Amino acid sequence: MNMRRFMEPYTFANGAELRNRIMLAPMTNFSSAENGETTQAERDYYRERSRGVGAVITACANVTPGGQGFPGEIGVERDELVPSLKQLADTIKGEGAKAILQIFHGGRMAPPELLPDGQPVSASAVAPVREGAVTPRELKPEEIDEVIEAFGEATRRAIEAGFDGVEIHGANTYLIQQFFSPHSNRRSDKWGGTLEKRMAFPLAVVESVMKAAEKADDDFIIGYRISPEEMENPGITMEDTMQLVERLSSEKLDYLHISVQDFHGGSMRDKSDSRSRVQMIQDAVGERIPVVGVGSLHTPDDVDKAMEGGVPLMAIGRELVVEPHWIEKVAEGREDEIRTELSVDDREELVVPEPLWNAIVNTPGWFRVKEHAEK
Repeated sequence: MNMRRFMEPYTFANGAELRNRIMLAPMTNFSSAENGETTQAERDYYRERSRGVGAVITACANVTPGGQGFPGEIGVERDELVPSLKQLADTIKGEGAKAILQIFHGGRMAPPELLPDGQPVSASAVAPVREGAVTPRELKPEEIDEVIEAFGEATRRAIEAGFDGVEIHGANTYLIQQFFSPHSNRRSDKWGGTLEKRMAFPLAVVESVMKAAEKADDDFIIGYRISPEEMENPGITMEDTMQLVERLSSEKLDYLHISVQDFHGGSMRDKSDSRSRVQMIQDAVGERIPVVGVGSLHTPDDVDKAMEGGVPLMAIGRELVVEPHWIEKVAEGREDEIRTELSVDDREELVVPEPLWNAIVNTPGWFRVKEHAEK
């Protein structure tokens, strides 16, 4: 049987080794307890999907109480949560995958009803461009310092819980991206204005995480997730992003994870520019920092094709919800048995927590869903 490239092991520059080049993409699962502790149903879901992949990147975990972006979110904002985080890390590692905790702050995207004071915060008091959006409160300089420190503290807790790494969530319109974006960041102090100043917060978070990781083993993995562009005007352009990835590639990060809907997709700002955003970043900085690709890679052939341009690592998400044993079936030469659609009756068999299952079946186009199981 022809060995697919993504099944080959991968070793990061820091010595951390993955058994293959597929990562479980970070996906919100809405399944932690209200106090931020991981639940048995959530751990069972991760266990089922940790048996084949090289690494699991968890759903995002909020670094401050005011940064919670979703109901049922993993918490990493206080020391009491370390035992529950350890249970999750142990579950993932017990199946042979690296356990990477994604750390984030929702910023202006945080729903008011989830926040202690009901007030989302951001770089500036500018509401997102969407129906019913709340205008955030602008963070004061001392609060910015506290959030930066909170990312470091979250990293310390991840280390204490036994995670193999963290992924800094600088993508998908959340707080780190809000500081980088000229739409959400209208500040005139050291945290905003020029492109250079808009990079200051993301880079300060990286520094805070790196400093905390000095207490970890040398092979502790630090990744950074980025969204290449924004629709808004003013908004993040590919030119902005290329300057940010240049800076990030000179940090001692272990990988750069490019968040897009379609690996091969072109610009969301300029329809005439059809070049893959992931491939553009790989071509620019891939020699200096490993790039993780993602986006509508359903089949083993899709992943192989995406890797042809040199991107060394791939994250897949929905495919592993629908087919938890995607990797094992490839390894065993059973690719024709990879499940590609869900039935509404499949939840228990696929080990998906109820809150995530409800989100899936109620989201049109989330994946191909059969109405009823075939008898």
